[in-house]
Amino acid sequence: MIVYHGTTQSLRAPDVLHSKKYLDFGEGFYVTTFKKQAEKWALRKAIRKGTQAIINVYEMQEDLSAFNVLSFKEESEEWLDFVCACRKGIALNDRYELIIGNVADDDVFKTIDLYFRGLWEMLN
Repeated sequence: MIVYHGTTQSLRAPDVLHSKKYLDFGEGFYVTTFKKQAEKWALRKAIRKGTQAIINVYEMQEDLSAFNVLSFKEESEEWLDFVCACRKGIALNDRYELIIGNVADDDVFKTIDLYFRGLWEMLN
């Protein structure tokens, strides 16, 4: 399967060493099967850094049975708890080699903000 990583530099192989800690699934190397999404990520980074957007393309094996995988099929309360914990710096991803799921977009980020403020349960 083809996966994409949007950034501002060409990377021959995934690089976890330069990852930020407080991301949706914690520290790691983020890829997507959606080229347009990688393009958005790259452009966002390039604008911030005043440099060029680059899309890195990798071939990833389809059979993931050899890996310890956490997969979120949809955005659920479990997914939200995981994302919020990771964004707070609580390392929950250290038991997994791969985490599959959606990252939070702007609308979801608003929900996460409500969750952090303790207002989420009142809305449900």
